[in-house]
Amino acid sequence: MSQYTGRPEDPTRGRSADDTDGDLDDDTLDDDYDDEPRGFGATLFAGIKELVIVVVLAMALSFVVKTWLFQAFYIPSGSMENTLVKDDRVIVSKLTPGPLDLKRGDVVVFEDPGVPSPWLGDLGEQHSTVGGPFHDALVFVGLLPEDSENHLIKRVIGLPGDHVQADGDTGKLKVNGVEITEPYVKPGDYPSEGKKFDITVPAGRVWVMGDHRSDSSDSRWHDDGTGATGSVPMDKIVGRALFVVWPIDHVTWLGVPERTFSQVPTPTTPSTTPTKKATVNPSQSGKPSATTTKAAAG
Repeated sequence: MSQYTGRPEDPTRGRSADDTDGDLDDDTLDDDYDDEPRGFGATLFAGIKELVIVVVLAMALSFVVKTWLFQAFYIPSGSMENTLVKDDRVIVSKLTPGPLDLKRGDVVVFEDPGVPSPWLGDLGEQHSTVGGPFHDALVFVGLLPEDSENHLIKRVIGLPGDHVQADGDTGKLKVNGVEITEPYVKPGDYPSEGKKFDITVPAGRVWVMGDHRSDSSDSRWHDDGTGATGSVPMDKIVGRALFVVWPIDHVTWLGVPERTFSQVPTPTTPSTTPTKKATVNPSQSGKPSATTTKAAAG
Protein backbone atom coordinates (compact mmCIF):
# COMPACT_ATOMS: atom_id res chain seq x y z
CA MET A 1 0.00 0.00 0.00
CA SER A 2 1.42 3.42 -0.98
CA GLN A 3 1.94 6.11 1.59
CA TYR A 4 1.06 9.80 1.22
CA THR A 5 4.23 11.78 0.46
CA GLY A 6 2.82 15.23 -0.02
CA ARG A 7 4.23 18.53 1.30
CA PRO A 8 4.60 18.69 5.09
CA GLU A 9 1.98 20.72 6.80
CA ASP A 10 2.87 24.39 7.30
CA PRO A 11 3.00 24.84 11.05
CA THR A 12 1.60 28.36 10.67
CA ARG A 13 -1.29 27.38 8.42
CA GLY A 14 -4.60 28.48 9.77
CA ARG A 15 -2.99 30.59 12.50
CA SER A 16 -2.99 34.35 12.74
CA ALA A 17 0.09 36.49 12.44
CA ASP A 18 -0.32 37.45 16.09
CA ASP A 19 -0.12 33.82 17.09
CA THR A 20 3.05 33.36 15.05
CA ASP A 21 4.74 36.42 16.56
CA GLY A 22 4.01 35.06 19.93
CA ASP A 23 6.43 32.21 19.32
CA LEU A 24 9.48 34.56 19.03
CA ASP A 25 12.30 33.92 21.42
CA ASP A 26 11.87 35.89 24.62
CA ASP A 27 15.63 36.70 24.56
CA THR A 28 15.17 38.59 21.27
CA LEU A 29 12.50 40.75 22.82
CA ASP A 30 14.65 41.36 25.85
CA ASP A 31 17.56 42.55 23.65
CA ASP A 32 15.30 45.07 21.94
CA TYR A 33 14.27 46.54 25.25
CA ASP A 34 17.87 46.68 26.46
CA ASP A 35 18.88 49.26 23.72
CA GLU A 36 18.08 52.23 25.87
CA PRO A 37 19.79 55.63 25.32
CA ARG A 38 23.13 56.02 27.11
CA GLY A 39 23.40 58.50 29.93
CA PHE A 40 25.21 61.84 29.65
CA GLY A 41 28.31 60.52 31.44
CA ALA A 42 28.71 57.55 29.11
CA THR A 43 28.22 59.75 26.04
CA LEU A 44 30.78 62.26 27.30
CA PHE A 45 33.33 59.50 28.00
CA ALA A 46 32.84 58.03 24.51
CA GLY A 47 33.32 61.48 22.96
CA ILE A 48 36.50 62.15 24.92
CA LYS A 49 37.86 58.73 23.98
CA GLU A 50 37.29 59.41 20.27
CA LEU A 51 38.87 62.87 20.57
CA VAL A 52 42.00 61.44 22.23
CA ILE A 53 42.36 58.84 19.47
CA VAL A 54 42.06 61.51 16.78
CA VAL A 55 44.59 63.79 18.49
CA VAL A 56 47.12 60.97 18.96
CA LEU A 57 46.79 59.91 15.33
CA ALA A 58 47.14 63.52 14.17
CA MET A 59 50.30 63.98 16.24
CA ALA A 60 51.79 60.75 14.93
CA LEU A 61 51.03 61.72 11.34
CA SER A 62 52.46 65.21 11.87
CA PHE A 63 55.66 63.74 13.31
CA VAL A 64 56.08 61.39 10.34
CA VAL A 65 55.47 64.21 7.84
CA LYS A 66 57.83 66.61 9.62
CA THR A 67 60.59 64.02 10.03
CA TRP A 68 60.66 62.46 6.58
CA LEU A 69 58.53 64.44 4.11
CA PHE A 70 57.74 68.13 4.55
CA GLN A 71 58.28 70.95 7.04
CA ALA A 72 57.16 74.58 7.15
CA PHE A 73 59.58 77.48 7.69
CA TYR A 74 59.21 81.23 7.85
CA ILE A 75 61.49 83.91 6.48
CA PRO A 76 62.51 86.54 9.09
CA SER A 77 64.84 88.70 6.96
CA GLY A 78 65.36 90.02 3.46
CA SER A 79 68.42 88.26 2.07
CA MET A 80 66.32 86.25 -0.43
CA GLU A 81 64.34 89.20 -1.77
CA ASN A 82 62.51 89.49 -4.03
CA THR A 83 61.96 85.74 -4.34
CA LEU A 84 61.13 85.50 -0.64
CA VAL A 85 60.33 88.40 1.66
CA LYS A 86 60.20 88.75 5.41
CA ASP A 87 57.42 86.74 7.10
CA ASP A 88 56.79 84.49 4.09
CA ARG A 89 56.00 80.88 4.99
CA VAL A 90 57.52 78.18 2.79
CA ILE A 91 57.08 74.43 2.58
CA VAL A 92 60.32 72.45 2.40
CA SER A 93 60.61 68.97 0.91
CA LYS A 94 62.93 66.64 2.81
CA LEU A 95 63.13 64.32 -0.18
CA THR A 96 65.83 66.61 -1.65
CA PRO A 97 68.64 65.76 -1.36
CA GLY A 98 67.91 62.06 -0.99
CA PRO A 99 65.52 60.24 -3.27
CA LEU A 100 65.55 63.41 -5.40
CA ASP A 101 68.78 65.10 -6.48
CA LEU A 102 69.68 68.73 -5.88
CA LYS A 103 69.87 70.98 -8.92
CA ARG A 104 71.56 74.29 -9.57
CA GLY A 105 69.00 76.98 -8.83
CA ASP A 106 67.21 75.10 -6.04
CA VAL A 107 66.32 77.17 -2.98
CA VAL A 108 67.40 75.16 0.07
CA VAL A 109 67.13 75.35 3.85
CA PHE A 110 70.21 74.20 5.75
CA GLU A 111 71.68 74.15 9.23
CA ASP A 112 74.36 76.70 10.06
CA PRO A 113 77.62 75.04 8.89
CA GLY A 114 79.55 76.81 11.67
CA VAL A 115 82.75 77.05 9.56
CA PRO A 116 85.07 78.87 10.06
CA SER A 117 82.66 80.39 12.59
CA PRO A 118 78.86 80.29 12.97
CA TRP A 119 77.23 82.03 10.01
CA LEU A 120 74.53 83.34 12.33
CA GLY A 121 76.86 84.54 15.07
CA ASP A 122 75.03 85.03 18.34
CA LEU A 123 71.66 84.30 16.73
CA GLY A 124 72.28 80.57 16.45
CA GLU A 125 70.85 77.94 18.77
CA GLN A 126 68.31 80.24 20.42
CA HIS A 127 65.11 78.61 21.64
CA SER A 128 61.87 79.91 23.04
CA THR A 129 61.12 79.01 26.66
CA VAL A 130 57.42 79.90 26.44
CA GLY A 131 55.03 77.05 27.17
CA GLY A 132 57.38 74.66 28.91
CA PRO A 133 57.39 70.90 28.27
CA PHE A 134 53.97 70.92 26.57
CA HIS A 135 55.17 73.50 24.06
CA ASP A 136 58.36 71.53 23.44
CA ALA A 137 56.36 68.36 22.83
CA LEU A 138 54.20 70.07 20.19
CA VAL A 139 57.32 71.47 18.53
CA PHE A 140 58.84 67.99 18.51
CA VAL A 141 55.90 66.42 16.67
CA GLY A 142 55.65 69.33 14.24
CA LEU A 143 52.37 70.91 15.40
CA LEU A 144 54.14 74.11 16.49
CA PRO A 145 57.02 76.08 14.93
CA GLU A 146 60.61 75.03 15.53
CA ASP A 147 62.04 77.82 17.69
CA SER A 148 65.66 77.12 16.87
CA GLU A 149 67.26 79.93 14.88
CA ASN A 150 70.12 77.89 13.46
CA HIS A 151 68.86 77.54 9.90
CA LEU A 152 69.42 79.57 6.74
CA ILE A 153 67.82 79.66 3.30
CA LYS A 154 69.80 80.30 0.10
CA ARG A 155 69.95 79.32 -3.57
CA VAL A 156 72.27 76.60 -4.88
CA ILE A 157 74.66 78.08 -7.45
CA GLY A 158 77.34 75.36 -7.62
CA LEU A 159 77.16 71.59 -7.21
CA PRO A 160 80.10 69.34 -6.24
CA GLY A 161 82.91 69.78 -8.75
CA ASP A 162 81.54 73.01 -10.27
CA HIS A 163 83.96 75.85 -10.97
CA VAL A 164 82.25 79.07 -9.83
CA GLN A 165 83.69 82.54 -10.49
CA ALA A 166 82.78 86.19 -9.92
CA ASP A 167 84.80 89.31 -10.77
CA GLY A 168 83.63 91.24 -7.72
CA ASP A 169 82.38 94.06 -9.94
CA THR A 170 79.29 94.19 -12.16
CA GLY A 171 79.98 91.12 -14.28
CA LYS A 172 77.93 87.95 -14.35
CA LEU A 173 78.78 84.80 -12.46
CA LYS A 174 80.46 81.98 -14.35
CA VAL A 175 79.76 78.32 -13.68
CA ASN A 176 82.13 75.90 -15.41
CA GLY A 177 83.24 78.72 -17.70
CA VAL A 178 79.71 79.73 -18.81
CA GLU A 179 78.23 83.10 -17.88
CA ILE A 180 74.77 82.79 -16.35
CA THR A 181 71.92 85.28 -16.41
CA GLU A 182 70.11 85.29 -13.07
CA PRO A 183 66.55 86.69 -13.26
CA TYR A 184 65.96 86.03 -9.56
CA VAL A 185 68.62 88.51 -8.34
CA LYS A 186 66.98 91.51 -6.68
CA PRO A 187 66.70 94.44 -9.09
CA GLY A 188 69.49 96.93 -8.47
CA ASP A 189 71.93 94.31 -7.17
CA TYR A 190 74.91 92.98 -9.11
CA PRO A 191 75.72 89.26 -9.18
CA SER A 192 78.59 89.62 -6.69
CA GLU A 193 79.43 93.27 -6.29
CA GLY A 194 82.30 93.84 -3.87
CA LYS A 195 83.20 90.17 -3.49
CA LYS A 196 85.49 88.40 -5.94
CA PHE A 197 85.93 84.62 -5.82
CA ASP A 198 87.18 81.77 -7.98
CA ILE A 199 86.56 78.35 -6.43
CA THR A 200 85.84 74.71 -7.19
CA VAL A 201 83.09 73.23 -5.03
CA PRO A 202 84.46 70.28 -3.00
CA ALA A 203 82.91 66.81 -3.03
CA GLY A 204 79.75 66.46 -0.95
CA ARG A 205 79.18 70.22 -0.74
CA VAL A 206 77.29 73.01 -2.54
CA TRP A 207 77.94 76.72 -3.11
CA VAL A 208 74.98 78.89 -2.04
CA MET A 209 74.07 82.55 -2.46
CA GLY A 210 71.13 84.74 -1.49
CA ASP A 211 69.07 86.48 -4.17
CA HIS A 212 69.52 89.84 -2.43
CA ARG A 213 73.24 89.84 -3.16
CA SER A 214 73.99 93.12 -1.39
CA ASP A 215 72.38 91.86 1.84
CA SER A 216 73.18 88.16 2.04
CA SER A 217 75.79 86.54 4.26
CA ASP A 218 76.30 83.52 2.03
CA SER A 219 79.11 81.28 0.78
CA ARG A 220 81.12 84.26 -0.49
CA TRP A 221 81.53 85.78 2.96
CA HIS A 222 82.57 82.59 4.74
CA ASP A 223 85.09 81.18 2.30
CA ASP A 224 88.88 81.17 2.56
CA GLY A 225 89.43 81.13 -1.19
CA THR A 226 89.36 77.36 -1.61
CA GLY A 227 85.61 76.67 -1.53
CA ALA A 228 86.15 74.48 1.54
CA THR A 229 84.73 76.78 4.21
CA GLY A 230 82.17 78.75 2.23
CA SER A 231 80.40 75.76 0.71
CA VAL A 232 77.70 73.90 2.63
CA PRO A 233 77.94 70.15 3.39
CA MET A 234 75.14 68.10 1.88
CA ASP A 235 74.38 66.54 5.25
CA LYS A 236 73.53 70.00 6.63
CA ILE A 237 70.76 70.54 4.08
CA VAL A 238 67.26 70.11 5.50
CA GLY A 239 65.56 70.16 2.11
CA ARG A 240 64.42 72.12 -0.91
CA ALA A 241 61.87 74.94 -0.58
CA LEU A 242 58.94 74.08 -2.86
CA PHE A 243 56.43 76.90 -2.54
CA VAL A 244 55.29 79.90 -0.53
CA VAL A 245 52.06 79.18 1.35
CA TRP A 246 51.55 82.40 3.33
CA PRO A 247 50.52 85.17 3.08
CA ILE A 248 47.83 84.35 0.55
CA ASP A 249 48.87 87.05 -1.91
CA HIS A 250 52.41 85.60 -1.99
CA VAL A 251 51.42 82.00 -2.71
CA THR A 252 53.67 80.73 -5.49
CA TRP A 253 55.68 77.73 -6.64
CA LEU A 254 59.45 78.04 -6.23
CA GLY A 255 60.49 76.47 -9.49
CA VAL A 256 64.03 75.91 -10.71
CA PRO A 257 65.22 78.51 -13.28
CA GLU A 258 66.09 75.91 -15.93
CA ARG A 259 67.23 78.45 -18.54
CA THR A 260 69.76 80.01 -16.18
CA PHE A 261 71.81 76.83 -15.95
CA SER A 262 70.74 75.04 -19.14
CA GLN A 263 74.04 75.76 -20.93
CA VAL A 264 76.27 74.94 -17.96
CA PRO A 265 78.30 71.79 -18.75
CA THR A 266 79.12 68.98 -16.42
CA PRO A 267 82.36 69.63 -14.47
CA THR A 268 85.41 68.56 -16.47
CA THR A 269 87.31 67.47 -13.36
CA PRO A 270 85.97 65.46 -10.42
CA SER A 271 85.37 67.33 -7.20
CA THR A 272 87.91 66.86 -4.45
CA THR A 273 88.29 68.00 -0.89
CA PRO A 274 90.91 70.81 -0.75
CA THR A 275 93.94 70.21 1.44
CA LYS A 276 94.76 73.89 1.85
CA LYS A 277 94.47 75.03 5.45
CA ALA A 278 91.41 77.16 6.01
CA THR A 279 91.88 80.75 7.13
CA VAL A 280 89.31 83.30 8.21
CA ASN A 281 88.51 85.94 5.61
CA PRO A 282 89.81 89.26 7.00
CA SER A 283 86.88 91.16 5.51
CA GLN A 284 84.26 89.42 7.66
CA SER A 285 83.41 92.59 9.60
CA GLY A 286 81.68 94.10 6.60
CA LYS A 287 79.63 91.11 5.51
CA PRO A 288 75.85 91.44 5.06
CA SER A 289 73.36 89.93 7.46
CA ALA A 290 72.39 86.26 7.25
CA THR A 291 68.94 84.94 6.48
CA THR A 292 67.58 82.66 9.16
CA THR A 293 64.52 80.50 8.93
CA LYS A 294 62.15 79.19 11.58
CA ALA A 295 59.77 76.29 11.36
CA ALA A 296 56.17 77.49 11.18
CA ALA A 297 52.97 75.68 12.14
CA GLY A 298 50.96 75.85 8.95
